[in-house]
Amino acid sequence: MTRAIHIVGGGMAGSEAAWQAANMGVPVVLHEMRPKVGTFAHRTGNLAEMVCSNSFRSDDDENNAVGLLHWEMRAAGGLIMTTADAHALPAGGALAVDRDPFSEAVTEKLRAHPLVTVVEGEITALPGPEDGPWIIATGPLTSGALAEAIAAETGQDSLAFFDAIAPIVYFDSVDMDVAWMQSRYDKGDTEEERTAYLNCPMNREQYEAFIDALLAAEKTEFKPGETAGYFDGCLPIEVMAERGRETLRHGPMKPVGLTNRHKPEEKAYAVVQLRRDNALGTLYNIVGFQTKMKYGSQTSVFRMIPGLENARFARLGGIHRNTFINSPTLLDDQMRLRAKPHIRFAGQITGVEGYVESAAMGLLAGRMAAAEVLGRPLPPVPVDTAMGALLTHITGGAEAKTFQPMNVNFGLFRPVDAKGGRKGRKVRYKLYTDRAKAAWAGWLGIPAPELAVAEAP
Repeated sequence: MTRAIHIVGGGMAGSEAAWQAANMGVPVVLHEMRPKVGTFAHRTGNLAEMVCSNSFRSDDDENNAVGLLHWEMRAAGGLIMTTADAHALPAGGALAVDRDPFSEAVTEKLRAHPLVTVVEGEITALPGPEDGPWIIATGPLTSGALAEAIAAETGQDSLAFFDAIAPIVYFDSVDMDVAWMQSRYDKGDTEEERTAYLNCPMNREQYEAFIDALLAAEKTEFKPGETAGYFDGCLPIEVMAERGRETLRHGPMKPVGLTNRHKPEEKAYAVVQLRRDNALGTLYNIVGFQTKMKYGSQTSVFRMIPGLENARFARLGGIHRNTFINSPTLLDDQMRLRAKPHIRFAGQITGVEGYVESAAMGLLAGRMAAAEVLGRPLPPVPVDTAMGALLTHITGGAEAKTFQPMNVNFGLFRPVDAKGGRKGRKVRYKLYTDRAKAAWAGWLGIPAPELAVAEAP
């Protein structure tokens, strides 16, 4: 008899992993602690309950990375996407769902599957190799006991309980006639290290206006169950600004050790630094700029920074409760825990952000685990797909020292050759999605889609 895969967590990732593995002919035991053990965010004991938004975001699979991820999951027979389509609500170009019927339908489908057994109850320890293959897909609200077990195995520094995300900017949207590359005091043994940071200078007038806008911006409130205890080591920039107008200038915006390559005779009053966020060098995060500002406010305030007037953001900043591991240091390219390869991690606990991204990593983990059980290992996931871009990011493409949860975006993809302004960017996105669809179809072993040729800019 084929050995069962045990999956911990019945959210988006765990539900999708169970569906994929069972449909490959492998028995699955899906462990969900709810409703026996609740959380501050969940209301029911249903699987795949949507606790925040009811939106899966853009459904445009030609010009949007998350829409492309929708397409890839549909092509793979994904439970989450097919159920979302069946319970879709009008939402323009987005995919929004009727959340309660959606989670009820996912629960019904999994409980009705002949190879899926749903077990209610909390898992408090990591299994040993003798227990067979396991997938941990417990998400941002991992129970305290299991989180302690994960921390004990991986090291306390490898498990975070809050994400403190600085905004992430597409490098090609930075005005390099204003910004320049330099590490403070030109530190580093190589030229790459000595030019590791992007620097955006401010004069006094610009700095004062920036502080005024920062203090006046709308902020989000903490949710029940969240605390500010982690702030001692990770203050939001608006909190620093409230402590004194000069605080930021003597903190993350200090101008020391830097010379403006464009205007070497001018001494900046303050400098905003950006640090490379991925191996490709397509994404840069704004150093020390974690924030609780609302998204609309972030965009307008951060575009006041010289050199970022036309910045495009791969993601905006935020601080909230979120349990996740440092996947680049802990997981191999099969999403297995290097120290205990019978355990895989999937979903938001791996450092992806969002319903769709979590379900996508569950889809891959379920397929990989089932293929391993069946003795038919899968070929590597193509790096040019949305799935592959996310997988590469969490298993080695991201900078481990600054690793924070990430949504899918085209900055995670290998660049394509397309030039031109805004119209050129749309053509480039189409090239990304065409390339991804062909690669994903090949990996699945299905006919390649018919694709319209992108028009030249």
